[in-house]
Amino acid sequence: MDSPNHIDFHFLDVQWPGFSEEKIRQWIIDAITREGSVPGVLTIIFCDDAYLLQLNQAFLEHDTLTDVITFPYGDDFEGLSGDVFISLPRVRENALAFEVDAAQELFRVIIHGVLHLLGYDDSDPSAREAMQAKENYYLSLLS
Repeated sequence: MDSPNHIDFHFLDVQWPGFSEEKIRQWIIDAITREGSVPGVLTIIFCDDAYLLQLNQAFLEHDTLTDVITFPYGDDFEGLSGDVFISLPRVRENALAFEVDAAQELFRVIIHGVLHLLGYDDSDPSAREAMQAKENYYLSLLS
């Protein structure tokens, strides 16, 4: 069993310049702790649209592009543990569409994935609004 507080970042055939892993790692740990949970083993995997689409089709039976998909590890790990897959091309495109800084959008998507692992849902307007409020709160702590 892996030890708690183990957060890794992996880049699958994509790159993101200027990414401070230690700062984001601590931010994620802080968010998990503030939510009343214990950080466990988390892997944040940055990939392209094609890779995330394959996961979306295979595991969620959705044939659409998305920016983030999460998979909790289950009871074999201590603390909040799972994989967060993020499409960097989708993040960049969303940043342009929402007229926000690409790094800001990336951090929003990272915390969005972590919030999903914490049990937050965005399947209806009310839940989506609550989740966006949490995202905004945690983004404010990153500054």
